[in-house]
Amino acid sequence: MDDRKTVRLRPMTPAEYRASAERREAETARELAAFLPEELALERARQGSAQFLPNGADTAGHHLLVAEDADGRVVGEAWIGPDPRQALGGGDSAWLYDLYVSPAVRRRGFGSAMLRAAEALTARGGRTALGLNVFGGNEAAIALYRANGYRVAAMSLRKEL
Repeated sequence: MDDRKTVRLRPMTPAEYRASAERREAETARELAAFLPEELALERARQGSAQFLPNGADTAGHHLLVAEDADGRVVGEAWIGPDPRQALGGGDSAWLYDLYVSPAVRRRGFGSAMLRAAEALTARGGRTALGLNVFGGNEAAIALYRANGYRVAAMSLRKEL
């Protein structure tokens, strides 16, 4: 018997999108603040949202989704879109820009369930691969991705001098 968690992905409401964008930008700014002044880190995070989502949740080719468990409770969020490394389009991969598991349900299988659902959505869209970036210090996310078959495709390193 397969006792893995399952989730249903649905489009975000406008209110969910606003809250998600705020959370995502704040988290990105916290990560970037290790390398940049805090104000500049937040500005860069907001610029990234504006660059990749110029029409917000209505940006063509992007899926801004809420994950619900079997009882309809929200357990997380996902943002899937075109692979930014394939700027001219026509590639065969999509990109997982953000995967967020609600803190109350972490380490219960929902992250893996969300990845499976994101992969199925990506495959239904005709894509054959799903790529992503993860900050090097995010050990929990790295472990989640590795446990689900993701491999390092490129690595960027930095040392403060």
